Amino acid sequence: MARGGETVRVKAWDLPTRLFHWALVAAVGFSWYSGENGMTEWHERSGLAVLALLAFRLVWGFVGGGTARFAGFVRGPAAAWRYLRETVAGRHPVYLGHNPLGGWSVLALLAALAVHATMGLFGTDDILYEGPLYSLVEHGTAGWLTGWHHRFFNVVLALAIIHVVAVLAYAVLLKTDLVRPMLTGWKQVPPEVAAGAIARTPAWIAAVLFAGCAAAAWAITLVA
Repeated sequence: MARGGETVRVKAWDLPTRLFHWALVAAVGFSWYSGENGMTEWHERSGLAVLALLAFRLVWGFVGGGTARFAGFVRGPAAAWRYLRETVAGRHPVYLGHNPLGGWSVLALLAALAVHATMGLFGTDDILYEGPLYSLVEHGTAGWLTGWHHRFFNVVLALAIIHVVAVLAYAVLLKTDLVRPMLTGWKQVPPEVAAGAIARTPAWIAAVLFAGCAAAAWAITLVA
């Protein structure tokens, strides 16, 4: 940390990453709402939107801005443990993007959402609704996947709660605002951390990538 707690304002998150983050929050929230209220067609659409967003994030994790790339925040278990130990000891290391522990949390949540949404593609309510990939499996398998689709949401919910609690803990205990940077892209960090300011990938590349992912998600509905 710089002398006297000096910080500088630097761009931490690129626009595509921020749009992805809040679009995923909205899509998952609407998926829950539509599922709870029997809006099966809209539930399917929001689930496909989740898959399109996840596919985009996967690709963006290799070609996006510096803090968006997996290589920029995925560390080994030892690094995550070291970060946790330093933070508990009061020596909170500052990172421009995700810290090593937060990186694993992000991966876990994205993976859980991918598993949950994929199972939903094979779903059926045994009355009127059949998922876009229902015809590719036996009825019994579809029923099994549907059951797990419902149960596995508890895993997604638990990971989401952990994520929110961590954000609140950073705000209250560490006086670190993680929400504003994900809204504006800008973050206050020590000068030595700012030296690693993100390399930017043109936004038009993100637009093309998402269009392709959205088209691929829509194409799933044509399988049957």
